[in-house]
Amino acid sequence: MKNVEMTVDGSVLTIRVDLSKEFGPSSSGKTIIIASTEGNAGVPGREEVKVGLNVYRKK
Repeated sequence: MKNVEMTVDGSVLTIRVDLSKEFGPSSSGKTIIIASTEGNAGVPGREEVKVGLNVYRKK
């Protein structure tokens, strides 16, 4: 994962992303990647639950 922090408190999933970071252009070159789970990632402590996240901005 890039710039993604997930925590679970009871039944609440919290996802933290630092919007000041960038990881360069997407493969298409149309956007700049800010954060990504790079596919589906398991939720901590609940691996049967998956999250797929992409955070980006226009170039």
